[in-house]
Amino acid sequence: MSKVILEVNNLSKQYRLGQFGTGTISHDLNRIWHKLRGKEDPYLKVTAQNNREEDTDAKYVWAAKDISFKLKEGEVLGIIGKNGAGKSTLLKLLSRITGPTEGSIKMKGRISSLLEVGTGFHPELTGRENIFLNGAILGMTKEEISSKLDEIIDFSGCAAYVDTPVKRYSSGMIVRLGFAVAAHLESEILVVDEVLAVGDLAFQKKCIGKMKDISKSGRAVLFVSHNLNSVANLCKTGILMENGRLSFQGNIEDTIERYLDSNAFDNLPKFDLSTTKDREGTAEMQYQSVEILRNGHSSNSIAIGDDLTLRLTIKSKQKINSIFAIHFYTHDQTRLANIENTDSDFIIEPFEGIRTFDVTFKDFRLYPGKYKIGLWIGDNMSGKSIDLLKFCAQFSVADGSKIVYRSLPPTSGIFYYNPDWHIV
Repeated sequence: MSKVILEVNNLSKQYRLGQFGTGTISHDLNRIWHKLRGKEDPYLKVTAQNNREEDTDAKYVWAAKDISFKLKEGEVLGIIGKNGAGKSTLLKLLSRITGPTEGSIKMKGRISSLLEVGTGFHPELTGRENIFLNGAILGMTKEEISSKLDEIIDFSGCAAYVDTPVKRYSSGMIVRLGFAVAAHLESEILVVDEVLAVGDLAFQKKCIGKMKDISKSGRAVLFVSHNLNSVANLCKTGILMENGRLSFQGNIEDTIERYLDSNAFDNLPKFDLSTTKDREGTAEMQYQSVEILRNGHSSNSIAIGDDLTLRLTIKSKQKINSIFAIHFYTHDQTRLANIENTDSDFIIEPFEGIRTFDVTFKDFRLYPGKYKIGLWIGDNMSGKSIDLLKFCAQFSVADGSKIVYRSLPPTSGIFYYNPDWHIV
C-alpha cells in the first residue's frame, strides 16, 4: 500500500488588500500588543472570500481557505480551477515560498518546484551556471548536479546555448532548462505550475512523459494546468479550487466534469442572445437566440443517430451580403467543426428586420458528452466579423440510443460511426 508523503490539514493563507499596514497608529499598536501576548491579530477577522470578479470593502482576503488533502507515493494529483481560484497560492505554500496563516503541512522528503518562468535563474549567468545555481536552490549537492549535468542539458534541448547568458534565452528556453533541473532532482514530490504552456508542443509531450516516469518510480507529482487534455492524460486524481477553497476532490474524470459543470449554461434548450455582451463584431446583424431541437422537438439533450436542429433567430439593421457559421466545440473548448451556409449551397439573401433559420444535422453522431456551440456572421465582401459569439449555447449527447448497443463513455472518442462490415 502506498505511503502518504504529503498531508495538508486546514491550510489557509490570508493577504491584505490595498496598501499594507492597518491605516492608523492606534491599530498598529493594538496589533503589536496582541502579538506580544500571543493573541490572534484582531484585524485578520475582517475578511472576504477570494473572488477576483467581485468588488469588496474587506481589508483582507483568503487566497486559500481550509484546504485539506493527502498525496501518496507515485500519485499524480491534478489541481484545476479558474484563474484566481487559489491554485498558485496553494503551490507556493507547499513549496514554502510563503508561509500559511493557518493550518499545517506535513511532508516526507524533498520537494522540487517549477512555478514561474525563470524562477531562481540569474540573467547574467550562463545556462550551465544557472543549472548549478538552480539545483542548489532546490536542494541538490554540487556532486549530484555534476553527475546529472549532461542528462539535464540533453533533456532541455538547449545544448547549443548552455554556455550563453540566460538573458539571451527566450521564455520557452528558460522553461526548458528550469523543468530539466527540477525533473532531475531526486525529490519525493515534484510541483509543476502552468509554465509548461510556454514550451512548444514537442517539449510539452516530453515533459508529460517525464512526469509519468517520475510517478512510476514512486515519486509524487502535483500538476496545475488549464489544459484539461494534459491533466486527464497525466493525472488519476484531482482537486478543484473555487474562490480559494477546495470544492471537490476525487478521480480526475469526475473532477474535470465538476469543473466544466461549474462553467456550464442553464439547462435549457433555448438560449437568449439578445442581451449578450460577450460578443465581437461590427453589430449590423446580431444573433437574437438559438434553440436546440431533437427530432423536431425542443430539447438540449439528444442521442446518437437523432436529427439535431439549431433554430437561429437573427436581427439585421440593414441589408448586408453575409455568411453564417456554426462552430461545435468539445466541453474543454476544442473546436470540432466549422459549418458555413455556403457549404450546403444555401444562399442568404440580404434582409432587414428579424428572420429565423433552421439548420438540421441528420443522423448526428457525436459521442456521449457535453458540447458547446459558437456562432458567427461575417461580411461576405470584406470577411470582417459582424457578430461572433464563441460559446453561446450548449447541448449534451446522452449515452444510449436506438442504434447503439453498448455503453459509450465520453472518454472513448468524439465521433460515433457504424460502418458496414463484410468478408471479402
